[in-house]
Amino acid sequence: MKTFAATVALVAVFATAAYASVTVTPINTLQRGTMVTVQGTVERITDEDEFRLADATGRVRIYVGPNWVPADVGEAVTVNGFVDDDLGPLEIYARNLTRADGSVITFQHRYE
Repeated sequence: MKTFAATVALVAVFATAAYASVTVTPINTLQRGTMVTVQGTVERITDEDEFRLADATGRVRIYVGPNWVPADVGEAVTVNGFVDDDLGPLEIYARNLTRADGSVITFQHRYE
C-alpha cells in the first residue's frame, strides 16, 4: 500500500511539473500555423461557438465549434490550440480550455 501511495504522489508531482512547464504565448506574438497556449480574459462572446480572448498584449478570436462557449465574459482562461493559417484575422481553433478552477474542457472539432 505504501508503494502505491508513493507512486501516486510521484505521478502527481510530475503531472504538475509538466503542466507548469507549458509556455504561454503572448497574443501579439502569435504565428499562423502553430500550436500555442494563450492566457487571458474572455472579452466578448461573439457567437455560440466563438469568443474573443484578451491579454495585456492584444486580442484574438477563439473558435470552439461545434461546441458552445464554456466560459463567461470576464472569466480568466487558458486556451491551447492551433492558430489558423488562413489570410483573414487571427483565430485559434481551440483544442482545450482550462478554467480558473482548474477544470479542463476538451473540444471535438468535426469538419463536415
